Amino acid sequence: MATALPLRVAYPRWPRAAGIVLLLALAYGVIPLLGTSYLFEAILTPFLALALAGLGLNLLTGYAGLLSLGSAAFMAVGAYAAFNLSLRLPGLPLPVTILLAGGIAAAAGVVAGLPALRLRGFYLAVSTLAVQFFVAWAVNRIGWLSNDSPSGVISAPRLVVAGLSFEDARGRYLFSLTIVAGLTLAAWRLVRSPTGRNLVAIRDHETAARVVGVKVARTKLLAFALSSFIVGVGGVLWAFAYLRTVEPAGFNLDRSFQILFIVIIGGLGTLRGAFLGAGFIVVLPLILSRLGAAILGDGFDSGALEMVQRIVLGVLIVTVLIREPAGLSALLDRAGRRLFGRPPA
Repeated sequence: MATALPLRVAYPRWPRAAGIVLLLALAYGVIPLLGTSYLFEAILTPFLALALAGLGLNLLTGYAGLLSLGSAAFMAVGAYAAFNLSLRLPGLPLPVTILLAGGIAAAAGVVAGLPALRLRGFYLAVSTLAVQFFVAWAVNRIGWLSNDSPSGVISAPRLVVAGLSFEDARGRYLFSLTIVAGLTLAAWRLVRSPTGRNLVAIRDHETAARVVGVKVARTKLLAFALSSFIVGVGGVLWAFAYLRTVEPAGFNLDRSFQILFIVIIGGLGTLRGAFLGAGFIVVLPLILSRLGAAILGDGFDSGALEMVQRIVLGVLIVTVLIREPAGLSALLDRAGRRLFGRPPA
Protein backbone atom coordinates (compact mmCIF):
# COMPACT_ATOMS: atom_id res chain seq x y z
CA MET A 1 0.00 0.00 0.00
CA ALA A 2 1.48 3.33 -1.05
CA THR A 3 2.18 5.85 1.64
CA ALA A 4 0.38 9.12 1.12
CA LEU A 5 2.70 12.08 0.93
CA PRO A 6 1.81 15.07 3.06
CA LEU A 7 0.07 17.83 1.20
CA ARG A 8 2.26 20.92 0.81
CA VAL A 9 0.43 24.19 0.63
CA ALA A 10 1.98 26.76 -1.70
CA TYR A 11 1.98 30.00 0.23
CA PRO A 12 2.11 33.06 -2.01
CA ARG A 13 5.33 35.06 -2.14
CA TRP A 14 3.66 38.22 -3.40
CA PRO A 15 3.80 40.12 -0.09
CA ARG A 16 7.61 39.99 -0.02
CA ALA A 17 7.98 40.67 -3.76
CA ALA A 18 5.47 43.50 -3.60
CA GLY A 19 7.31 44.96 -0.63
CA ILE A 20 10.61 44.96 -2.53
CA VAL A 21 9.04 46.60 -5.58
CA LEU A 22 7.39 49.19 -3.33
CA LEU A 23 10.68 49.95 -1.58
CA LEU A 24 12.51 50.38 -4.89
CA ALA A 25 9.78 52.64 -6.24
CA LEU A 26 9.94 54.69 -3.06
CA ALA A 27 13.75 54.84 -3.05
CA TYR A 28 14.17 55.74 -6.73
CA GLY A 29 10.97 57.61 -7.43
CA VAL A 30 9.39 59.30 -4.43
CA ILE A 31 12.36 60.12 -2.18
CA PRO A 32 14.50 61.85 -4.86
CA LEU A 33 11.54 64.08 -5.71
CA LEU A 34 10.45 64.98 -2.19
CA GLY A 35 13.63 64.56 -0.14
CA THR A 36 15.60 67.50 1.24
CA SER A 37 19.37 67.94 1.31
CA TYR A 38 19.36 67.24 5.05
CA LEU A 39 17.54 63.93 4.48
CA PHE A 40 20.04 62.85 1.84
CA GLU A 41 23.22 64.01 3.58
CA ALA A 42 22.49 63.30 7.25
CA ILE A 43 20.31 60.18 7.06
CA LEU A 44 20.02 58.30 3.79
CA THR A 45 23.61 58.38 2.49
CA PRO A 46 25.25 57.30 5.78
CA PHE A 47 22.47 54.74 6.22
CA LEU A 48 23.27 53.17 2.84
CA ALA A 49 27.03 53.10 3.45
CA LEU A 50 26.68 51.55 6.91
CA ALA A 51 24.03 49.09 5.71
CA LEU A 52 26.41 47.89 2.99
CA ALA A 53 29.23 47.47 5.51
CA GLY A 54 26.83 45.60 7.79
CA LEU A 55 25.77 43.40 4.89
CA GLY A 56 29.39 42.41 4.29
CA LEU A 57 30.02 41.66 7.96
CA ASN A 58 26.80 39.63 8.14
CA LEU A 59 28.07 37.33 5.39
CA LEU A 60 31.14 36.65 7.51
CA THR A 61 29.69 36.58 11.01
CA GLY A 62 26.02 35.80 10.49
CA TYR A 63 26.32 33.21 7.72
CA ALA A 64 29.84 31.79 8.17
CA GLY A 65 30.04 32.22 11.95
CA LEU A 66 33.43 33.99 11.84
CA LEU A 67 33.60 36.90 14.25
CA SER A 68 35.45 40.01 13.05
CA LEU A 69 36.23 43.27 14.84
CA GLY A 70 38.12 44.81 11.93
CA SER A 71 35.35 45.97 9.61
CA ALA A 72 36.48 49.60 9.73
CA ALA A 73 39.95 48.48 8.63
CA PHE A 74 38.56 46.96 5.45
CA MET A 75 36.43 50.06 4.90
CA ALA A 76 39.62 52.11 5.14
CA VAL A 77 41.43 49.80 2.71
CA GLY A 78 38.63 50.24 0.18
CA ALA A 79 38.46 54.02 0.61
CA TYR A 80 42.21 54.64 0.43
CA ALA A 81 42.59 52.20 -2.46
CA ALA A 82 39.85 53.99 -4.43
CA PHE A 83 41.45 57.37 -3.70
CA ASN A 84 44.90 56.26 -4.86
CA LEU A 85 43.55 54.51 -7.94
CA SER A 86 41.70 57.64 -8.99
CA LEU A 87 44.80 59.74 -8.22
CA ARG A 88 47.43 57.54 -9.87
CA LEU A 89 45.22 56.42 -12.78
CA PRO A 90 43.14 59.51 -13.61
CA GLY A 91 41.56 58.01 -16.72
CA LEU A 92 40.10 55.04 -14.87
CA PRO A 93 36.25 55.06 -14.83
CA LEU A 94 34.77 55.44 -11.37
CA PRO A 95 32.85 52.10 -11.38
CA VAL A 96 36.07 50.28 -12.31
CA THR A 97 37.90 52.16 -9.58
CA ILE A 98 35.33 51.05 -7.00
CA LEU A 99 35.48 47.43 -8.18
CA LEU A 100 39.28 47.40 -8.02
CA ALA A 101 39.19 49.01 -4.59
CA GLY A 102 36.81 46.29 -3.45
CA GLY A 103 39.17 43.69 -4.90
CA ILE A 104 42.09 45.16 -2.94
CA ALA A 105 39.97 45.05 0.22
CA ALA A 106 39.10 41.42 -0.60
CA ALA A 107 42.81 40.58 -0.91
CA ALA A 108 43.41 42.22 2.47
CA GLY A 109 40.52 40.18 3.84
CA VAL A 110 42.10 36.94 2.64
CA VAL A 111 45.35 37.84 4.41
CA ALA A 112 43.44 38.77 7.56
CA GLY A 113 41.46 35.54 7.31
CA LEU A 114 44.49 33.26 7.37
CA PRO A 115 44.37 32.99 11.19
CA ALA A 116 40.79 31.69 10.80
CA LEU A 117 42.29 28.43 9.55
CA ARG A 118 43.61 27.84 13.07
CA LEU A 119 41.68 30.16 15.37
CA ARG A 120 38.03 30.37 16.35
CA GLY A 121 35.70 32.56 18.39
CA PHE A 122 37.31 35.10 20.69
CA TYR A 123 40.85 34.36 19.45
CA LEU A 124 39.85 35.02 15.85
CA ALA A 125 38.18 38.27 16.89
CA VAL A 126 41.42 39.39 18.56
CA SER A 127 43.38 38.64 15.39
CA THR A 128 41.02 40.80 13.33
CA LEU A 129 41.36 43.51 15.96
CA ALA A 130 45.10 43.43 15.28
CA VAL A 131 44.31 44.11 11.61
CA GLN A 132 42.32 47.16 12.70
CA PHE A 133 45.30 48.53 14.63
CA PHE A 134 47.73 47.82 11.79
CA VAL A 135 45.59 49.59 9.18
CA ALA A 136 45.11 52.56 11.53
CA TRP A 137 48.88 52.77 11.93
CA ALA A 138 49.46 52.49 8.17
CA VAL A 139 47.08 55.26 7.12
CA ASN A 140 48.56 57.57 9.76
CA ARG A 141 52.22 56.80 9.15
CA ILE A 142 52.56 56.04 5.44
CA GLY A 143 52.29 59.41 3.73
CA TRP A 144 51.99 57.93 0.24
CA LEU A 145 48.52 56.62 1.05
CA SER A 146 47.21 60.14 1.70
CA ASN A 147 49.31 61.78 -1.04
CA ASP A 148 51.62 63.19 1.66
CA SER A 149 48.88 65.36 3.13
CA PRO A 150 50.20 67.04 6.31
CA SER A 151 46.90 66.56 8.14
CA GLY A 152 46.17 63.12 6.70
CA VAL A 153 42.77 64.41 5.53
CA ILE A 154 42.26 64.40 1.76
CA SER A 155 39.31 65.48 -0.36
CA ALA A 156 37.43 62.70 -2.10
CA PRO A 157 37.39 62.63 -5.92
CA ARG A 158 34.34 63.86 -7.78
CA LEU A 159 31.56 61.35 -8.41
CA VAL A 160 31.29 61.36 -12.21
CA VAL A 161 30.15 58.34 -14.22
CA ALA A 162 30.04 58.46 -18.03
CA GLY A 163 29.93 62.25 -17.95
CA LEU A 164 27.09 62.34 -15.42
CA SER A 165 27.84 64.18 -12.20
CA PHE A 166 26.57 62.91 -8.84
CA GLU A 167 28.10 65.71 -6.79
CA ASP A 168 24.95 67.16 -5.22
CA ALA A 169 23.24 65.57 -2.22
CA ARG A 170 20.56 63.86 -4.33
CA GLY A 171 23.10 62.54 -6.79
CA ARG A 172 25.30 61.07 -4.05
CA TYR A 173 22.23 59.36 -2.59
CA LEU A 174 21.25 57.84 -5.94
CA PHE A 175 24.85 56.80 -6.62
CA SER A 176 25.04 55.04 -3.25
CA LEU A 177 21.60 53.51 -3.65
CA THR A 178 22.47 51.94 -7.00
CA ILE A 179 25.67 50.37 -5.68
CA VAL A 180 23.97 49.09 -2.53
CA ALA A 181 21.04 47.64 -4.50
CA GLY A 182 23.39 45.83 -6.90
CA LEU A 183 25.56 44.32 -4.18
CA THR A 184 22.53 43.36 -2.10
CA LEU A 185 21.14 41.45 -5.07
CA ALA A 186 24.50 39.72 -5.54
CA ALA A 187 24.60 38.80 -1.83
CA TRP A 188 21.03 37.50 -2.01
CA ARG A 189 21.97 35.17 -4.87
CA LEU A 190 25.13 34.12 -3.06
CA VAL A 191 23.46 33.01 0.17
CA ARG A 192 21.02 30.88 -1.84
CA SER A 193 23.78 29.22 -3.85
CA PRO A 194 25.83 26.15 -2.86
CA THR A 195 28.52 28.54 -1.60
CA GLY A 196 26.02 30.13 0.77
CA ARG A 197 24.95 26.72 2.03
CA ASN A 198 28.61 25.86 2.65
CA LEU A 199 29.00 29.01 4.73
CA VAL A 200 26.02 28.07 6.88
CA ALA A 201 27.30 24.49 7.23
CA ILE A 202 30.61 25.76 8.59
CA ARG A 203 28.79 28.04 11.00
CA ASP A 204 26.50 25.32 12.30
CA HIS A 205 29.04 22.48 12.61
CA GLU A 206 32.50 22.73 11.09
CA THR A 207 33.41 19.08 11.62
CA ALA A 208 30.19 17.84 10.04
CA ALA A 209 30.70 20.21 7.11
CA ARG A 210 34.17 18.78 6.55
CA VAL A 211 32.81 15.23 6.69
CA VAL A 212 30.20 15.89 3.99
CA GLY A 213 32.83 17.32 1.66
CA VAL A 214 32.87 21.07 2.29
CA LYS A 215 36.35 22.51 1.75
CA VAL A 216 36.45 24.34 5.05
CA ALA A 217 39.71 26.27 4.64
CA ARG A 218 38.86 27.52 1.18
CA THR A 219 35.32 28.44 2.19
CA LYS A 220 36.53 30.43 5.20
CA LEU A 221 38.97 32.43 3.09
CA LEU A 222 36.26 32.96 0.49
CA ALA A 223 33.96 34.27 3.24
CA PHE A 224 36.62 36.76 4.30
CA ALA A 225 37.20 37.82 0.69
CA LEU A 226 33.53 38.32 -0.15
CA SER A 227 32.83 40.10 3.13
CA SER A 228 35.85 42.39 2.79
CA PHE A 229 34.92 43.22 -0.81
CA ILE A 230 31.47 44.44 0.22
CA VAL A 231 32.77 46.21 3.34
CA GLY A 232 35.50 47.86 1.25
CA VAL A 233 32.94 49.21 -1.21
CA GLY A 234 30.96 50.43 1.79
CA GLY A 235 34.08 52.30 2.86
CA VAL A 236 34.27 53.95 -0.55
CA LEU A 237 30.68 55.16 -0.20
CA TRP A 238 31.33 56.32 3.37
CA ALA A 239 34.31 58.44 2.26
CA PHE A 240 33.32 59.52 -1.26
CA ALA A 241 29.55 59.98 -0.92
CA TYR A 242 29.03 60.81 2.76
CA LEU A 243 32.13 62.32 4.39
CA ARG A 244 33.49 63.73 1.10
CA THR A 245 36.93 63.21 2.62
CA VAL A 246 39.24 60.27 3.18
CA GLU A 247 40.63 60.46 6.70
CA PRO A 248 41.76 58.01 9.39
CA ALA A 249 39.18 59.29 11.89
CA GLY A 250 36.39 58.01 9.68
CA PHE A 251 37.57 54.41 10.07
CA ASN A 252 38.50 54.09 13.73
CA LEU A 253 37.74 51.26 16.14
CA ASP A 254 34.41 52.82 17.09
CA ARG A 255 33.29 52.33 13.50
CA SER A 256 34.09 48.62 13.70
CA PHE A 257 31.97 48.23 16.83
CA GLN A 258 29.22 50.30 15.25
CA ILE A 259 29.04 47.90 12.29
CA LEU A 260 29.06 44.92 14.65
CA PHE A 261 26.16 46.46 16.59
CA ILE A 262 24.30 46.98 13.31
CA VAL A 263 24.57 43.27 12.51
CA ILE A 264 23.62 42.10 16.00
CA ILE A 265 20.69 44.48 16.39
CA GLY A 266 19.37 43.84 12.90
CA GLY A 267 19.70 40.08 13.10
CA LEU A 268 22.55 37.68 12.37
CA GLY A 269 22.20 35.53 9.27
CA THR A 270 19.68 37.78 7.50
CA LEU A 271 20.38 40.24 4.71
CA ARG A 272 17.64 42.64 5.74
CA GLY A 273 19.08 42.68 9.26
CA ALA A 274 21.92 44.91 8.02
CA PHE A 275 19.41 47.50 6.79
CA LEU A 276 17.25 47.31 9.91
CA GLY A 277 20.27 47.65 12.16
CA ALA A 278 21.72 50.52 10.12
CA GLY A 279 18.41 52.34 10.28
CA PHE A 280 18.34 51.87 14.04
CA ILE A 281 21.91 53.13 14.49
CA VAL A 282 21.59 56.11 12.13
CA VAL A 283 18.09 57.37 12.90
CA LEU A 284 17.82 56.79 16.64
CA PRO A 285 20.71 59.13 17.63
CA LEU A 286 19.13 61.89 15.54
CA ILE A 287 15.81 61.38 17.31
CA LEU A 288 17.52 61.37 20.69
CA SER A 289 19.41 64.54 19.77
CA ARG A 290 16.19 66.35 18.86
CA LEU A 291 14.46 65.13 22.03
CA GLY A 292 17.45 66.10 24.15
CA ALA A 293 17.57 69.58 22.66
CA ALA A 294 13.82 69.99 23.18
CA ILE A 295 13.80 68.72 26.76
CA LEU A 296 17.12 69.94 28.12
CA GLY A 297 17.49 73.08 26.03
CA ASP A 298 20.62 74.98 27.02
CA GLY A 299 20.87 73.27 30.39
CA PHE A 300 23.65 70.94 29.26
CA ASP A 301 26.61 71.47 27.00
CA SER A 302 27.06 69.46 23.81
CA GLY A 303 29.46 67.00 25.46
CA ALA A 304 27.02 66.12 28.23
CA LEU A 305 24.16 65.85 25.75
CA GLU A 306 26.18 63.45 23.58
CA MET A 307 26.99 61.32 26.61
CA VAL A 308 23.31 61.16 27.55
CA GLN A 309 22.51 60.09 24.00
CA ARG A 310 25.05 57.28 24.18
CA ILE A 311 23.67 56.06 27.49
CA VAL A 312 20.09 56.04 26.19
CA LEU A 313 21.19 54.35 22.97
CA GLY A 314 23.04 51.67 24.92
CA VAL A 315 20.04 51.01 27.15
CA LEU A 316 17.76 50.70 24.11
CA ILE A 317 20.18 48.30 22.40
CA VAL A 318 20.33 46.08 25.48
CA THR A 319 16.54 46.19 25.80
CA VAL A 320 16.03 45.15 22.18
CA LEU A 321 18.47 42.27 22.50
CA ILE A 322 16.88 41.05 25.74
CA ARG A 323 13.39 41.16 24.28
CA GLU A 324 14.44 39.60 20.95
CA PRO A 325 17.96 38.07 20.81
CA ALA A 326 17.51 37.35 17.09
CA GLY A 327 17.27 41.07 16.39
CA LEU A 328 14.87 43.34 14.59
CA SER A 329 14.62 40.92 11.68
CA ALA A 330 12.91 38.38 13.94
CA LEU A 331 10.46 41.04 15.07
CA LEU A 332 9.70 41.78 11.42
CA ASP A 333 9.15 38.06 10.73
CA ARG A 334 6.76 37.86 13.67
CA ALA A 335 4.79 40.81 12.36
CA GLY A 336 4.70 39.25 8.88
CA ARG A 337 3.34 35.99 10.23
CA ARG A 338 0.57 37.84 12.02
CA LEU A 339 -0.35 39.74 8.86
CA PHE A 340 -0.02 37.02 6.21
CA GLY A 341 -0.42 33.77 8.17
CA ARG A 342 2.03 31.30 9.62
CA PRO A 343 4.07 29.42 6.96
CA PRO A 344 4.49 25.63 7.21
CA ALA A 345 7.26 24.42 9.53
